[in-house]
Amino acid sequence: MTAARQQRKRPFFMSLAVFIALGAGIFPPQSTKAATDSELTVNPDTGLAISGFDPVAYFTDGKAQFGRPEFELNKEGAVWRFSNEGNRGAFEQHPEVYTPRFAGYDPVAIGRDRSVRGHPLFWAVISQRLYLFYSEKTRLAFLADPGRIIATAERKWPDVSRTLGD
Repeated sequence: MTAARQQRKRPFFMSLAVFIALGAGIFPPQSTKAATDSELTVNPDTGLAISGFDPVAYFTDGKAQFGRPEFELNKEGAVWRFSNEGNRGAFEQHPEVYTPRFAGYDPVAIGRDRSVRGHPLFWAVISQRLYLFYSEKTRLAFLADPGRIIATAERKWPDVSRTLGD
């Protein structure tokens, strides 16, 4: 197979690998201190934030996309990966815009006084903020009434965030 054809096929195989990894439990529990008062979801073995997905691609490409090692940025104890230099630069200038809200924890669970890590394949961008969800079910619940769920999660997040790492 030619190199060009291998490159065209890579996104399918990368997606397949992610789904296999999810089923096998390869994405390990994630959390490490990374921000002033919240715990960012970071893989403790690799140091990768949001499992190596490009946080800017959710906004620019409208999809979950793996970042590449050659476009890494170390920021506040986490390694962020990006799919290109432009996305890395955008994040470097405005990390507060591109970092997942609630440190990557599911806002539906936060509204229920629970800390459940979101997964980068279950996501939504609402009001220029990235939200990650535990499952498609919680993502759909969020999309049914995002304003109410965000308001509830905002109110409960200070208490829930204090329990992270316990």
